[in-house]
Amino acid sequence: MIGLLALVVFLYAFSAARNNKRPLSNPNVSFSGDDNLFITDQTVSKLLIQNQGAVKNLSKETLDLNTLETALNSNPMIKSAQVYVTVNGTLSAEIKQKRPVARVSTDVSYYIDDDGHDMPLSTSYTARVPMVTGYVEKNNLETVFKMAQKIEMDAFLRQHVVEIHQNVDQNIALKLRQCNFSVYVGRLKALDKKINNLKAFYKKSLKEHTLNNYSKINLQFDNQVVCTKI
Repeated sequence: MIGLLALVVFLYAFSAARNNKRPLSNPNVSFSGDDNLFITDQTVSKLLIQNQGAVKNLSKETLDLNTLETALNSNPMIKSAQVYVTVNGTLSAEIKQKRPVARVSTDVSYYIDDDGHDMPLSTSYTARVPMVTGYVEKNNLETVFKMAQKIEMDAFLRQHVVEIHQNVDQNIALKLRQCNFSVYVGRLKALDKKINNLKAFYKKSLKEHTLNNYSKINLQFDNQVVCTKI
């Protein structure tokens, strides 16, 4: 029994040692979430190789997975990354990309992601999200982010809003697709009520074929929509 136990321990140790020394294969990269790739698997593989040398020729025991995950998570396109090695020696990385909800177009251009942070534009893919214009600062995106979130969650707004304009005082105006007027929202207080008023106005004006008769729609007043005619 003692001899059998010693043999099992020896075989386990020998197998583990050989497994750790087995050379790794090229990285296998997979993405979760949306199919829109703001960062490609080639870019992720390059990041892995740059931070751990020639991955293919490394053994498992020399690989620092925490270092690789930190390197990937520092990329501005990546929301989270998980790096691991499979039993057959394949280095794998599961990537969750950041998801933009709006695109700032002022003196600089960048996305606002679904956490309310700035995100660089991608050379691989362009997201179809509302444009943000006017006075916008990277360190103060709260107001436009809240408006962008509302647009994303509302089917009517998602279909019609193409631009969010923020003034210096952080009042908000919207531009709708195929409409000449601007929609003045003002502060985002009572936003749901304002949007419901806009929907009612739009539905009525569309039915009466009067949408092109206005230059400005003001939602700031309770229970009414104030329209400025052309």
